[in-house]
Amino acid sequence: MLKQRILTVLLLAPALIAAIFYLPLNYFAGLILAVMAIGAWEWGPLMGFSTKRRRIAFVLTNVAMILGLWIYLPVETIWLSATELHSSIIYILWLTVAWWMLSAFLTVRYPRCSTFWSSHRSVRGLFGWLTIVPTWLAFLILRSHEYPIDRYDGAQLIMFLFLMVWSADVGAYFFGKSFGKHKLMPNVSPGKTVEGFLGGIFSACLLVSVAGFILEWNLAQYITVLLVTVLITTISVLGDLNESMFKRQAGIKDSGSILPGHGGILDRIDSLTATAPIYALCYVFFGW
Repeated sequence: MLKQRILTVLLLAPALIAAIFYLPLNYFAGLILAVMAIGAWEWGPLMGFSTKRRRIAFVLTNVAMILGLWIYLPVETIWLSATELHSSIIYILWLTVAWWMLSAFLTVRYPRCSTFWSSHRSVRGLFGWLTIVPTWLAFLILRSHEYPIDRYDGAQLIMFLFLMVWSADVGAYFFGKSFGKHKLMPNVSPGKTVEGFLGGIFSACLLVSVAGFILEWNLAQYITVLLVTVLITTISVLGDLNESMFKRQAGIKDSGSILPGHGGILDRIDSLTATAPIYALCYVFFGW
């Protein structure tokens, strides 16, 4: 299993990084749309769908909403200036924040508050839309920043998000294995510990600090980015726990099997679905 995981990363990581840096904006938007479509397919079992017809229908609704956003907000119109987004996008991002606040409440209260949403597929479908569609938009927001002036500025923003999330994941794994004693949310994910959670935040902050030293940040930049890092790494755990909650309720281990050794697309991007929209909102308001 470990060999499969490493091999998958070694094959996909260079391709992913190349796509982020070198694909033209509309091609990048299409690639992320394809990833979100696979994620929507994998959300089907979380809704209790056992037939391909219903899963395809859910995929199509997600694709239709994303295409609607794409037509209404072409990628070159997302940013009005270097620090100002289209007003409609701000509303969508705040709606996403509201969803993840609700998600945090449902996760903390699981299984006590699961009766209603677990018995209504339409509610779980709404949760899926609120998870998948804004993720596509968030990546377009980040990638298109300053694109006419610097084609790689947005790519660097995305890589910085990955740096935060991945370093937190690695740190949480090793700190949890070495020191983990106190369960974080045993009803949702028995393997996660408080020590792992804190270790993940520490690891992300350490790596971001090293990056800041290389980039010669001033004190204000350090304070801003470290505060954002703590927020984003905390939210990344929420995204992971959120999917774990839905999988536990549905009685499944992995969202899919498309990535050998890793499971499904949702298993790999669950943290990013929660963090990408909020990271984009943080950048709009605080910058660095």
